[in-house]
Amino acid sequence: MITRIVQLPIVPKTENGRAFEALFEAYKAQIAGAQGCLNVKLLASGTCYFTYSIWEDENYLEAYRHSAVFAEVWPKTKALFTGKAMAWTCDELHSETA
Repeated sequence: MITRIVQLPIVPKTENGRAFEALFEAYKAQIAGAQGCLNVKLLASGTCYFTYSIWEDENYLEAYRHSAVFAEVWPKTKALFTGKAMAWTCDELHSETA
C-alpha cells in the first residue's frame, strides 16, 4: 500500500481556492472510484491545499495518472496554481487506528 501526498499551491479562501474546492467536489467520486484507490482526502493549510490518497500499489496510481479523468482534472487544477506543485509517494510502514 502507498500514500500519495500532493501539495497544491492554491491559496484557500480565495477565488482560486473556491474554484479548486468546487473542482475537487465535482471529481472526488471519480478519483476515489479509480481502480486501486482506497481513499482520497482534501486538506487545507493557511497557504495551500494537499491531496492525500491511498492506493493498493504504485501501478494503480500510475494507471490513474494516465487516465481520462486525470487528463481532464489536472490541467484545470494547474491553471489555479500560484507556483509549482510538490508530490511525494510514500510506502506505508505502520498504521494505527483508534
